[in-house]
Amino acid sequence: MAIRINRVYTRSGDDGKTALVDGSRVAKDSLRVACYGSIDELNSILGIARSFNADRDDPSSRKLEEILRRLQNELFDLGSELATPPAGEYEGMFKVSEADVTALESVIDECQADLEPLQSFVLPGGGKVSSFLHQARTVCRRAERDILGLAREDEVGEFVLPYVNRLSDLLFVLSRWVVVHSGEEELLWERGLRNQARPKAKRTTEKDA
Repeated sequence: MAIRINRVYTRSGDDGKTALVDGSRVAKDSLRVACYGSIDELNSILGIARSFNADRDDPSSRKLEEILRRLQNELFDLGSELATPPAGEYEGMFKVSEADVTALESVIDECQADLEPLQSFVLPGGGKVSSFLHQARTVCRRAERDILGLAREDEVGEFVLPYVNRLSDLLFVLSRWVVVHSGEEELLWERGLRNQARPKAKRTTEKDA
């Protein structure tokens, strides 16, 4: 289906409402809008990760570009599904499928094979690309929470939540995978480091007083 956008502003949202795919109008702070808004935010962060990844030129960067490009397109499709209420579904519309979930699992397994087992929790960081993938992961988790809330009130596609859940897993694995292939250092949580770094308080004696 061809999409043609002639104007950026329409003034139709000045009353605090926006149109869903079926033409119905809802408040911009409605749960359904929050869901596809979080997906849009996630997509934008993946775009930043792709931009920094373009500065690298090796097989791993090209593989990551292919993965992220596909994910960005899938997220646009997912956003469209979330922006379509059950009553507005139409013949031939995109819906996340079990095959989409399985495809994410396959990429997870493939990348995970290059990684050592974790000995601690990972601190977000490890380079620009990895850092943005960590941020994408946290936004993906928020999107999952938003969608779960929507699912309690309205119908959501059967595989939407599994897809978003696996996607957050994939983003975590990719954040580690990039560190390995870019030669960056993976940052791990050091338990009790705050207490170790804190200088011991000087004990006040009667003489000091």
